[in-house]
Amino acid sequence: MIIKKTISVLIASIFIFFTSCKKETKKDKISMETVVNEALEFSVQQSLKMAESLKDKPNFLPKTTDRFGNLETCESKWWVSGFFPGTLWYLYEYSNNEEVKKWAHEYTLRVKDEQYTTDNHDVGFMIYCSFGNAYRLTKDDTYKEAILNASKSLSTRFNTTTKAIKSWDSGGPNNIWQYPVIIDNMMNLELLMWSSEKFDDPNFKNIAITHANTTLKNHFRKDNSSYHVISYDTISGQAEFKHTAQGFNNESAWARGQAWGLYGYTLMYRFTKDPTYLKQAENIASFMVNHPNLPEDKIPFWDFNAPNIPDTYRDASAAAIMCSALLELSEYTNSNNSAAYLKTVETQIRTLSSPQYRNALGNNANFILKHGVGHLPANSEVDVPLTYADYYFVEALMRYKKLKEF
Repeated sequence: MIIKKTISVLIASIFIFFTSCKKETKKDKISMETVVNEALEFSVQQSLKMAESLKDKPNFLPKTTDRFGNLETCESKWWVSGFFPGTLWYLYEYSNNEEVKKWAHEYTLRVKDEQYTTDNHDVGFMIYCSFGNAYRLTKDDTYKEAILNASKSLSTRFNTTTKAIKSWDSGGPNNIWQYPVIIDNMMNLELLMWSSEKFDDPNFKNIAITHANTTLKNHFRKDNSSYHVISYDTISGQAEFKHTAQGFNNESAWARGQAWGLYGYTLMYRFTKDPTYLKQAENIASFMVNHPNLPEDKIPFWDFNAPNIPDTYRDASAAAIMCSALLELSEYTNSNNSAAYLKTVETQIRTLSSPQYRNALGNNANFILKHGVGHLPANSEVDVPLTYADYYFVEALMRYKKLKEF
């Protein structure tokens, strides 16, 4: 009896073991197609709720939440204003939903005044993410004029001595910055490169290439990590101060800054096919993908050199930008790199699509993602949703969908 009982227990244990393995395997094998399409379906519904929530506030766009989860908005002049309309355009591209298109158009018009912005570099974010996606999908010429005007506005911030586009008019700590240029500025070159081709204006392209080359020369360390801010002397044109304003310290690798650089040099390769830009994008990707402080779920800590890792904040916005950039870069690089990038991308998409990082429908002021970090040293927008995290997440989903052709 004892032997029979022991055998029965053993058989039962084996059955439970293999049953649990089967369940776990089934869970792990949820296809990327299912994950991506489900995330996009959710994003459509969540973003429609966001659009509805601000329908009676025509001068405002979503920005983030406060620490209690209440929606914080911004006017069009704030740098993130173009991201929500851009998100809606991507979701219209996915869904072909006329209601989404209606809201995308309406929210795009909310940022139209920024085509004339000349007091900062963010006109690229504001106008290209909104009007650029609008024109890409509709080919409606009424959107083109704003893109051209924005390119002219951004070009006014280029200086032939520093050979760079000035980012901020702020003097920084103790007012020591004469001509601050931030790594984020690489993102706005897409506006200029696209406009150069569309409007047959080589000046836009020359400014973008010059800026990219100046940034390549001065922003990067030997390990291919990037400073956040370089301030130039306006007389000599030489780099004078190298700082990381939104990171842990000046010599640390602020995660979103690394992602901006990765995305920026990837898009510059797309337009120019200059192998120097491809190599730089690969170098940045290697730094990020292979970094010992990148967690297994591939969502970076807010700074790769942050103190108290792993007991510190993750940044979903850095992950989303990195993910979208790696997807594009995977199409340009060699097969080994491409495979490594896509492995990272698939982990990031699965993680960001999980309840750990994605909000429930109607929750958290109707943002798609949670756990973003804006500016931790200033205690601003810490562990909250961020509208640009949503934008690059949806862009990454669409890029993956197109790449895999489903």
